[in-house]
Formats: sequence, structure tokens, C-alpha cells
Amino acid sequence: MENTGFYSALPRILCNRRRFIRNLSFGFGAGTLFLPYLSALAGNDSFAERDVYSLSGSTQDALQSGRQLGVALVGLGKYSTEELAPALQKTKLCRLTGVVTGSPEKAEKWKKLYKIPDKNVYNYQNFDQIADNADIDIVYVVLPNAMHHEYVIRAARAGKHVICEKPMAMTVAECEEMIAACKKAGKKLSIGYRLHFEPHHREMMRLGQQRVLGEIRKIFTENAQVQSEESPWRLGHGIGSGGPMRDLGVYCIQGAVYTKGDVPVSVTAKYHPKKDPEKFKLIEEGVDFQLQFADGTTADCRVSFNDEYNKLRAEAAKGWFELQPSFPYEGIKGQTSNGPMNLPNVPQQALQMDDFADCILNNKPTRVPGEMGLRDVAIIQAVFEAADTGKKVAVNVSKVLDEVGNKQ
Repeated sequence: MENTGFYSALPRILCNRRRFIRNLSFGFGAGTLFLPYLSALAGNDSFAERDVYSLSGSTQDALQSGRQLGVALVGLGKYSTEELAPALQKTKLCRLTGVVTGSPEKAEKWKKLYKIPDKNVYNYQNFDQIADNADIDIVYVVLPNAMHHEYVIRAARAGKHVICEKPMAMTVAECEEMIAACKKAGKKLSIGYRLHFEPHHREMMRLGQQRVLGEIRKIFTENAQVQSEESPWRLGHGIGSGGPMRDLGVYCIQGAVYTKGDVPVSVTAKYHPKKDPEKFKLIEEGVDFQLQFADGTTADCRVSFNDEYNKLRAEAAKGWFELQPSFPYEGIKGQTSNGPMNLPNVPQQALQMDDFADCILNNKPTRVPGEMGLRDVAIIQAVFEAADTGKKVAVNVSKVLDEVGNKQ
């Protein structure tokens, strides 16, 4: 389903459907973003009535005037090609205005396909000249993990707001430098955590954080794919920096944390035996790890580049709730012990990017800031240490959370 038409009634919106929509209100309000999907949500009797709210003035002005912030994609790999560029054809507050690539062939293709002028096409050598381009407001870094640090800092120094794909960086120190660079430049930094803008995951947050089915006792989350060799860096080649813990484990960490509404205090971990030693000679094949929370709740997690599974499940005192599959770009399905969630799938990346544009227009914080990315990188580092040593490792991270409603 496309998000066409959801701005037609934006100036004043009367949505008295469900608390779920209010709990979705990120940026200029996911309830607003999800207007086409209200009919699908209205049938869910587990949600209470919600209040009237309207869009902020700057967002209304932008929509009425047709003003859109310009986005430049840095790195034209599979994710930019198949997900982000198409999503930017659906957004209302931002649009694709530039690209950065080391491939002249890709540059020509993208110029023709998206009508991008020559002056808005950059390579990695002349990237810093983007500072002089008023067509570009946001730089979206979609590069291998080990390159995030450099290009986020260069984008900030060029005076651009930044979205950085997950995981944010290789180390906590890199994350801290990225955050500092954006703050020094007076620019916003957001991490590409698309699932914070997805109804099923918002519902997992609501059910868990508001303890709708009682206190959470156990969380299970798993994410695996059979990694092809089309992206060698994911297998540690070239610039390296890949592996399932960084690329897939961050989803498990995210899901466990925002469902629980808390951060872990310690972790344990164990690497999977390598079934294909040659393919995985530079990286781990898989990891089983457990997040331990202060109240005794645990999250059992597993990731692999040589298997297929995809789930997020929470077991509580009075029932359970889960998503399976939980992390794909489309086709997410949710169930609870009381029945199916009956929620729509939505254009995740379009909503994510429009929300960030709204944060810029109204000078308000993003719900997925750099500090959240740093938190997750710190947990990833602790998982690696635990797997390397075989010991429980303490985790000391800031309680950066995407909170939904008030706990009951």
C-alpha cells in the first residue's frame, strides 16, 4: 500500500479511533501518516479512543507550499536502489535530489532514472563540495559499516543533517565522534531504524512497555539469512566490517529493548560452530546471545548468516505477543495470545524519512537519535567480548528509549 493521499486532510485531523494511533505519533504524528490505514486499525478492539491533534505549523506550511527537503544518498548499493530511492518517490516532506557514488555507470543510470542534475552527483573524492549545494539538506549514509564514521562526520562538516544506516559505527568511540561532529555543526543525526515507524513494532512497544499482558518474563528474538557473496564486505572482505552480529544482531537488540522498555545490564554469548569455514573465515557465522535486564527478565537472541529465521516474541504474566516474520521490509505478521494483531504493512522507509524531515522543519528531536545508535554499538561490543571470553559482560549504557505511552 502506498502512502498517497494521507496529506489531503492534514490541517485538522479528527482521529478518534484508537490509542494505538496516538502511541504511533512520532514526528508529525504517525496517526497522521497512517490515515490510509485507519480503517484496518479501527477493527482492533484492544485499542482505546484517542484525542484530536493537528500538525505543527512548519509541517503544514511545507505541505501546503509543496516544499520538500532534499536528500542525497551516499552509496548506491542494493538498499539504496531497491528500498530508499523508491521510498523517496512516496515521501511528502523530502525528495531525492542527489547521489554520491564511486561508479560512473551508476551515476549515469541514476541521473536518468530520477532526473538528478549533474551538479548534484558526487563521488567520494569531491563529496565535501556538497557543502555548497543548497538542493541537499539531508545526507543519508548507506555505506559499509566501517565507512559510516568518516562520511557522517564529513556530512556534518559540510553543514548537512544526517541519517546513518545501522549499525551506527564499528566502535563506541566512533559513535561519540559522530555525535559530537553533528552537535558542533548544529545538525541533526538520526539512525536508520525504520521499524520504529512500523505499526506491528509500535504495537510490540505498546504491549510490552504498558504491560498490557502483565510483566514481561521472557523475550525471544532471532534473525538469520543465508548471506550471498554479492556484497563481499558483509563477509569481511575488502573494507570488512560485516558479519551477522552487526548486520542482524542490531535488530534483535532493538526489538528486545523497545519491547521491554529498558536496557540490559549484562550479556552472555557464544559463537555458532562454523559449518562453512571458508566462507566465514573472516567473520562469525552466527551468535547466540542473551541480554539480561535489571529486574531479571532475559532476552534470548540468535543471529546467523547461514540459516533462515525471523521472529520477535515476548512472554508475559498474562499471555504472549509476537511478530513472525518480524524484521522484513514488508509482510510482517503479528499475533498475541488473544488473537491476530490485524495491522497493516506500510512503507517503512518513507515514513522514517518523512519523520526526520519533520524533525528538521520543526527543530525537534528524532526518536532514533545517534545516542540510540551508540547504545546499540556498545551492546554489540559487549556481545563480542562475551563470545570471545566465555564470560558474562556488564553493560553500562544510557537509557535511550523510544517510549510509548505511560506504563500502567
